[in-house]
Amino acid sequence: MTERPHRNFYGRLKGKTLKDSQKRYIAEDLADLSPGAVSWEDNPARTPLDLDALFGGRPVWLEVGFGGGEHLVHQASANPEVGIIGAEPYINGVAMLLGKIRRAGVSNLAVHPGDARDLMDVLPAASIARAFLLYPDPWPKARHHRRRFVTPEHLEPLARVMQPGAVLRVATDIPDYVRQTLEEVPRAGFEWLAERAGDWRTPWDDWISTRYEQKALREGRVPHYLTFRRLG
Repeated sequence: MTERPHRNFYGRLKGKTLKDSQKRYIAEDLADLSPGAVSWEDNPARTPLDLDALFGGRPVWLEVGFGGGEHLVHQASANPEVGIIGAEPYINGVAMLLGKIRRAGVSNLAVHPGDARDLMDVLPAASIARAFLLYPDPWPKARHHRRRFVTPEHLEPLARVMQPGAVLRVATDIPDYVRQTLEEVPRAGFEWLAERAGDWRTPWDDWISTRYEQKALREGRVPHYLTFRRLG
């Protein structure tokens, strides 16, 4: 048995009371969308997931913190030739995603309703061809910056599971989060691909604006679209 590390978790796990339909989605759909044994209770030895069996040998993408699932379902619909795993601990967001999956009819998705660090424990090394970190929790207070995803605690395991040459996309509307991202992500083994201002000001060609981005725009904040490539 692998020794379980001590991990603090910050953020919400549940919000408003779920609708009856959302409770039904969770009861009926969530287990079938599992990527495999991820939790420490189910997989204390941290045996790697069999992604070839999960997705039939297709390239695998990862979205960390998928919010309400708009982008995740959009990418799954547009890219049936890949398999996509989404990790999100906020159960209300998971329920929203499940409804979107039903309506879209996509079948190339897996869902981990929990901490992305637990998922990255059991992803095989160099198994992820693309990753997304979109409008992550900004933790704006300086004393909380260590809680952000763009810290070594998260970036080092992310780098381990990403293939050489794999692309990491980060979207945020918080200038200080941009600063920290540009400092920490290259230290973890990535290169920033921007060559001109338009490269971070312009959304990706296959981008779908999420509800978080729409809120940022309404409140006058400027989105940044940062693209990195895994070295190695």
